[in-house]
Amino acid sequence: MALFNNNSFLKYDDYATPLNTWLDIKKFIPNNKKIWAPFYLDGSQKKMFLKMGFEIYHEKKDFFEYEPKNYDLIIDNPPFDNKKDVLIRLKNLDKPFIIILPSSTINTGFFRNIFKNQIQIIIPKKRINFIKDGKKETNRCNFDCFYYCYKMNLKDDIMWI
Repeated sequence: MALFNNNSFLKYDDYATPLNTWLDIKKFIPNNKKIWAPFYLDGSQKKMFLKMGFEIYHEKKDFFEYEPKNYDLIIDNPPFDNKKDVLIRLKNLDKPFIIILPSSTINTGFFRNIFKNQIQIIIPKKRINFIKDGKKETNRCNFDCFYYCYKMNLKDDIMWI
């Protein structure tokens, strides 16, 4: 996950997503769509999605103040510390998305109020090993994360990979 506002970031919420995490869900991402990855950390997301063959917009812009003109879906790992505001903004944008958030997010009242029965979930085969300061953490994340999907028209509402 990365910062969404250039003026404030929290060190503990400053983790990148490894390529294998995105490769695990590549088959669920339409090939002919332009992706917006709005949560900028070090620019590595752009390289990863280009390497996987996707067209991507990933620039250092404030997610809450900016929206690219031409994109089809949002795919990213937002900062977990502000997930409520991120989810509200995503709902207001009303574009298809796949985002990584803690699995416990689905149990929150705000999540149910925002999305009700509109979310599909992809459950990873194992916990995600996020990257801190360019190095994979030696200990895996101590909580599970899901890929939360909105308007992605997956085959099933819950999918295990």
